[in-house]
This record gives sequence, C-alpha cells and structure tokens, in this order.
Amino acid sequence: MTATTVTLGGRQVVKAMWHPISTAPFDHDLELAVIDNNGTRALCFACRRILGGWIKSDSRCPIELRPTHWRDWAKKT
Repeated sequence: MTATTVTLGGRQVVKAMWHPISTAPFDHDLELAVIDNNGTRALCFACRRILGGWIKSDSRCPIELRPTHWRDWAKKT
C-alpha cells in the first residue's frame, strides 16, 4: 500500500491509500494508476474491473491498460 499526501493549511495529510492491483474488487468504481515512461500517474476517470480486463465506469467501454495500483474512486468536483 502506498499513501498519497496533500498539503492542507501547511500540513501534509494522507489523502488515500493505494492498493496493489491484484487486490482490486470487481464491479466497484475505482481510481487506477499506471506506471509508464513518464512515471506514475492516476487516470482521470473511474474504472471498473471485469472478468478479462477493465472498463470505463460511465460508458462501459473497454480500456486497454495495465494498471499497477488502485484506490476507491472519490467523486471529482
């Protein structure tokens, strides 16, 4: 598990814990992260794990990627 921190009022606060991709639940909105040539980055849309891969939560369209870790999707405002 890896924590992401944010600075609030001059203090660092743990935002959310990242979990290994092998532990990702099925049929839940998740935030995924990938590691590529540019480093580690989180996807800006919610995804769901299905048998055989991943889909975008809103459109149900398959996505081709190999995520490395996940956390619960926090609705973006």
